[in-house]
Order: sequence, then structure tokens, then C-alpha cells
Amino acid sequence: MTKVITYGTYDFLHEGHLRLLRRAKALGDYLIVGVTAEDFDKSRGKINVGQSLMERVEAIRQTGLADKIIIEEYEGQKIDDIRRYEADIFTVGSDWEGKFDYLNEFCKVVYLDRTEGISSTEIRSHSQELRIGLVGETNIVNKFKNECGYVNGVEISGIYADSPGMLDGELKGMLENTDSYDALLEKSDAVYIASNPKDHYLQVKKAIEKGIHVVCESPICLTTEDFNELHHLASSKGLVLMDGIKTAYSLAFNRMMLLIKGGIIGDVLSVDATCTSLTDISPQNLPSHLWNSICAWGPTALLPIFKILGTDYRQTLRFSKTIQGHDDFDLFTKVSFLYDEGVASMKVGQGVKSEGELVISGTKGYIYVPAPWWKTDYFEARFENPSDNRRFFYQLDGEGIRYMILSFLNLIKGKKAYNQIPSSISSKIIQIVGTV
Repeated sequence: MTKVITYGTYDFLHEGHLRLLRRAKALGDYLIVGVTAEDFDKSRGKINVGQSLMERVEAIRQTGLADKIIIEEYEGQKIDDIRRYEADIFTVGSDWEGKFDYLNEFCKVVYLDRTEGISSTEIRSHSQELRIGLVGETNIVNKFKNECGYVNGVEISGIYADSPGMLDGELKGMLENTDSYDALLEKSDAVYIASNPKDHYLQVKKAIEKGIHVVCESPICLTTEDFNELHHLASSKGLVLMDGIKTAYSLAFNRMMLLIKGGIIGDVLSVDATCTSLTDISPQNLPSHLWNSICAWGPTALLPIFKILGTDYRQTLRFSKTIQGHDDFDLFTKVSFLYDEGVASMKVGQGVKSEGELVISGTKGYIYVPAPWWKTDYFEARFENPSDNRRFFYQLDGEGIRYMILSFLNLIKGKKAYNQIPSSISSKIIQIVGTV
């Protein structure tokens, strides 16, 4: 059997890609397709992919041409893959001619002529820019603005904030051009909302009523009744209302979820997530933009619990420590969940510090993600026999925000986003965090 291996980004899979894949397939009996990860692509200077890795992998799978799909993640991997899979032929487009001659030492190298006039770059460049308005005054707004620069097809239309808060100089300058939320909506196709959660409901509702798509930092609102109203309103108008927990869109988190669902640690019986930060909080002077612990960290801590064990828990046990004179502001909250077939716990704090790790326990082993697990580029699968332990490394760019923007853009275009947070999870998050 002749094995053929090829690599590519395959962003916005088009006829040129398909012709190359068909010709690669015809060179042998078994085709291995390597899909280049975003982070490795960035290291080569090509950072503006328009689709997430999972979307590009799925597009290749649906062609039916690949007998095996792998991910290209590091320099020198081609040699490792050729040896590992015993490939007989390496093939790639003729625009790389001569670049991979060194691989002739390991297998036959074949350069294929590319289809003229078709490219993913051209397809991206002809996409209409989506104008996104920003709402809020915390540092996460700065990060969102910066990450938009890595995504083709979006532009910042302006910003609205009650105060300059922690905004950088560029965003503070934009404030002068938008004196009201209505003014921002008038020049936006979509909004990213990261204001105080108390303001989310009215801001989200007004945007949807004006026909504007919304991605909102979780929690989207503070009651399930309000969420059901917003969700129904968005659906009735054909608009996107997306939950903005950035961890959900990071490569490492999604790879970890796939491994767990694939049974790497057996049946999961326990999930324990901790997210804390030390903030200088004075009862006499609480900044208006400061989120309480359960809103700031609760959605992130609840994400792996609900993703793995589901939302049908039987019972909860809760403890919260609030600030004197501010019953709606918790310094620390712990919630334990009892399921029919497992247990879970989350600990969150703004004025309390603990080890911010994630531990997922199963019948065959456990997953350990060190602090800060919500920004991880590394996790371990650990087993009874330490020699069976496996380590997983993934470079983290943009804390998942970049791929959140990509998913938002694709949902607006009517495409499927494979890492989207289901409304059932968003609703349960709101149910938990809405009460201190």
C-alpha cells in the first residue's frame, strides 16, 4: 500500500484545495492530510485564518478524501509524521517547489501545480467587514479590540463606556466619538458587551431590538427569565446572541474536551474547578466597573462542569462570603453539585486566593490542568502507572478571544461554530451566578 501525506491550512476550503487533494489521493492508496494549527501558521507569518482549526478539520473530513487527518503544530513535524505513518510520498502545491526537497531523504517528494486564480486570501478579502461596537470599561475590552486585528472580516466601529476605567489610550480616544449607547448601535452591525452584568439585560435587549448581533461576556443577564426572553427575541429576528466565555473557544480546552469524551480517563465522576484573583476591594469604595466574584469567575468555573457532567444535577450546596454593606458583592463563593453519577465543585473569589487548578477525575485516570487553568497551554492525563502519563502542549494566543471572534463571525454568516456554548449551559450558568 502506498501512503501519501500532504499539509495545508485549508482556510475556506475551495475548489483549488479539492483539486490538490484529489490529485494527492491519486498518487497512492492511503491519504494523510495534515491541517496546520493556527499557532504554527502564525509563526510563519500567516495569522489571518478565517476559520477555526476544528472548522477546517471538519471541512476536510466532509470531503471524504482523507483516510487520516492530523494536526501540524510544530517545526520539524513533517519528518516525524513521515516516519510515524511510514509515508511513501510527500506532496504539496508547486508554490512551495524546492522548499521541501530535504524530505527526499525520507520519502518521495512531489510538487503539484496549483489552480490559478483561486485562493483563501482572496475569498477572505472579498468578505464584507462586520462592524463591531464595544461596550464596557475593563481590561477585557482592550484584549477584545487587540484580537480583532488577527481576524479578517471585522472592524471596530466604536466604543461606549460609563467611564474610561481600564481602557487603553486608543479606546479612550474613541470614546469622544460615541456619547451614547444608541449612537454606538447606529454605526454597528454587532456589539461585544463587557459592561457590569447588572447592565447586560437592557443593553443586549436594545441591541437585538435594533437588529444587531450580540456577543456578551457571561453571564448574559442575571435571571433565567430574562435570558429566555433575550434568546427567544434573538431567534425570532434571526440574530446571533453568543455567550462570551473565552476559555470555551481556546484550542487546549477543546482538545481536552474531545479527549475526555473519547474516554481517555474513563467515566468522569468528579470535576473540581477553582478561579480566584486578589483584588484590592474596599467596602467604602467599590468601583462601578468591578464585577463580584460569582459573575467575574463563576461562568468560567462552571464551564467544564456543565460541559462534562451536564446541567441535570440533583442538588447544590452553596457558601458565599459577601462584603459588609454590599450583600450583592461576594468576595468568595463555593458551590458543590451532586449528580446521579458524579459530583462537582467550583470555587471563585475576587478577594480570596487559592490554587487556580482544574482536576477531572475518572475511572481510568484523571486530567490535571495547573493554574491558571482557564488560560492553559498545557495539561496532563495522569494514570495509576506514571509511565502511562501523557502531556499535552498547545500555544495559547489571545486567551481564546481570537477564536471566539471567529466563531461569532461564522455564526453570523450562517455557518456552524463547533465550540459554541449551548443555550442550555448559558441558562444554567445564569441560574447559579444570578444569586449570591
